[in-house]
Amino acid sequence: MGTSSTKSNASKQRREAAKPDLKPQSSFEISEKTWRIAAISIFVIAAFLRLYHLELVPLHHDEGVNGNFLISLVRDGRYKYDPANYHGPTLYYLTAVIPWIIKILFGPAARDSYGLTTFVIRFIPAFFGLATIVLVFLLRRRLGTMATLCAAFFLAISPGAVYLSRYYIHETLFVFFTLGIVVAGLRFWETRNQLYLLLASASAAMLFATKETAMISAAVLIIALAATLIYPQLLGQGGPRKKKNVESESFIDEVGGGVSLALWIGLAVAVFVAINIFFYSSFFTNYPQGVYDSLKTFQIWTKTGQQAHVHSATTYLQWLTLEESPLLFLGSIGAVFVVFRPKKPFALFSALWAFGIIAAYSLVPYKTPWLALNFIVPLALIAGYAVQRIYQLERGQIRLPIVILAIAVLIAGYQTIDLNFFNYDNDSNYYVYVYAHTKRGTTELVNDIDKFAQQSAEGAKTGITIVSPDYWPLPWYLRNYSRVGYFGHMTQSTEPIIIASETQQAEMESTFGGVYRQVRSSAPDGTFPLRPGVNLLLYVRQP
Repeated sequence: MGTSSTKSNASKQRREAAKPDLKPQSSFEISEKTWRIAAISIFVIAAFLRLYHLELVPLHHDEGVNGNFLISLVRDGRYKYDPANYHGPTLYYLTAVIPWIIKILFGPAARDSYGLTTFVIRFIPAFFGLATIVLVFLLRRRLGTMATLCAAFFLAISPGAVYLSRYYIHETLFVFFTLGIVVAGLRFWETRNQLYLLLASASAAMLFATKETAMISAAVLIIALAATLIYPQLLGQGGPRKKKNVESESFIDEVGGGVSLALWIGLAVAVFVAINIFFYSSFFTNYPQGVYDSLKTFQIWTKTGQQAHVHSATTYLQWLTLEESPLLFLGSIGAVFVVFRPKKPFALFSALWAFGIIAAYSLVPYKTPWLALNFIVPLALIAGYAVQRIYQLERGQIRLPIVILAIAVLIAGYQTIDLNFFNYDNDSNYYVYVYAHTKRGTTELVNDIDKFAQQSAEGAKTGITIVSPDYWPLPWYLRNYSRVGYFGHMTQSTEPIIIASETQQAEMESTFGGVYRQVRSSAPDGTFPLRPGVNLLLYVRQP
């Protein structure tokens, strides 16, 4: 009869035999020092692109709305999830941590702004964009050294990944938690450490508490995992059934037996439910209504997905071709490699995930460019694997992979700099991520308002009347003005400043006569462009 020690050793040997791809299997190997230097360099490039001049781009309409929720949460402690119009609460609560800390540290000195600045709110999606790259580095043992470095680099300089990491919306948090499920799940399988099971559950909970489309991502991940397990069997590469049964029995033994595994799964489910209840109930200030609304939202968004932002089924492929061509091209090559010769199960999973999620979102009529970030992460993984496989086919010759990588970097790098720092509000068809975006003329409008307020005796108490029906994201930029009225239609006013739509010019003149004068912008027509098709007019009261 074997002792507990010999059983443990036998179990360990079976586990190592069952996981042949835990070590980097690329013939491309580098020292740990070189690996660290390369990883840090990629991270620094990614950080620069995401954090440099973060206030440059004027806030999008959706950013302004999200910022308004944050203002209410930070200043008044109020937040209630609205299933009809907005996404989950994680973005607001995670962002609120910074202003709350500033408020605690500085007290009355921080009373006016509470640390609510454009840099602070955009730092959160930028942070999660960088954290996603860190998660990619943790996949080295599953993808291989070259594949992982290339994947991280592709993600670091992707035009869409950079642009959306500089956007105060939910998407970068969403893809981080999606990849978090994958990384934690892999670590649980590799180490048998139940802590990783709880981390995977927590990531899944945060995913569902971030955005309603979590159901789509979860379904694709499950299908991709199932297909990854089945596909080698269809090719006759899955090994004998007896070996599979031994592996399953070994796994159950190593996590403490069937009862222990069931308890840990139950605890993981409890963690998932608890996190969702905490967030959707606004930490029990909106319980149970918030929890009910979190379930109701799926019914509402099923209808919304058929009515708003409707585009053709090929739209995402067209957008990816225009702005993410290196990822789409190399990702397709990587998918071909794993389909015909599935050497690495995780590479096969990444390909199924990438093209499965593209197919899933393409079937839904509702399409927006920021949803493409869900494709970019798995595409980067399989694109990195493609470069590694080409290197292996070249029998260790680095010339062709370097040429391919250089071309991909030049294309993606140029598009990233052009989009994020020059044409960030260019709504031509080429710049697909610029989707009904706020024009830079809005910044000029805000600067003129601030200048007038500073010259007056009232400062931040300067009264502002907004009669234009379209005004987002102005509530964010005017957040520190205490007397702002958002009417959305023509009304009487005696305030020093009135903001109207270009279509209301004649009505302004007939209503106020010579009481107000128009402040002209630097644009040829003197208006302040808000977004495509919407121009604003600025009026100040005559002395």
